[in-house]
Amino acid sequence: MELRQAPGLYITFEGGEASGKTTQIELTSKWLVERGYTPVITREPGGTELGKKLRELILHGPKDMDPRCELSLYLADRAYHVARKVRPALEAGKVVVQDRYFDSSIAYQGAARKLGTAEVRELNLWATQGLIPEITFLLDIEPKLSMRRRQGASDRIEEEPNDFHLKVREQYLQLAAAEPNRFHIIDAGQSIAQVQTEIQRVISTALGKKEAYLSPEKL
Repeated sequence: MELRQAPGLYITFEGGEASGKTTQIELTSKWLVERGYTPVITREPGGTELGKKLRELILHGPKDMDPRCELSLYLADRAYHVARKVRPALEAGKVVVQDRYFDSSIAYQGAARKLGTAEVRELNLWATQGLIPEITFLLDIEPKLSMRRRQGASDRIEEEPNDFHLKVREQYLQLAAAEPNRFHIIDAGQSIAQVQTEIQRVISTALGKKEAYLSPEKL
């Protein structure tokens, strides 16, 4: 399959539960705005109105949901999200910062749900027409530490046993090892400031290389 890129800069954040993605994305967005960019901040599932409905089904639907049904809901969300929001933003030269993408499905459904990592990757490439992020930050965290960090009621995924989350982490690390040019592994056990410093360093380098392709509306 042809892997399709776009003029903008596509950045995704991956990691286990309570790895700090939300906090780091908020800080990254603020930093980009301070530098004059207007980033598109989004997430999966839930980055569109359709996605919000699918997110509710995925995270709070029946506890006996079949893994293939779960994956199909993610694929539906991802296909619509990329076609209607992500790709148009990238084609317009925007910086897109996203909480989770198809690497999550490879780790959670492919490895932990045992649907097959290669099969899940191919399905996702088909659903997204081969769109690959240029930067993926893996906020790596030991599952027992993430469990201690969690607050509030748990969803279907968070309620899975420690074994499940260990498989997710192992698969993430394998994905990062296979694509070292795209993935940047960051120890999520560090302070928030330390993690953000590493993120800014990587993005600064990428922005320097892509400046000519980014939208001129650097306001």
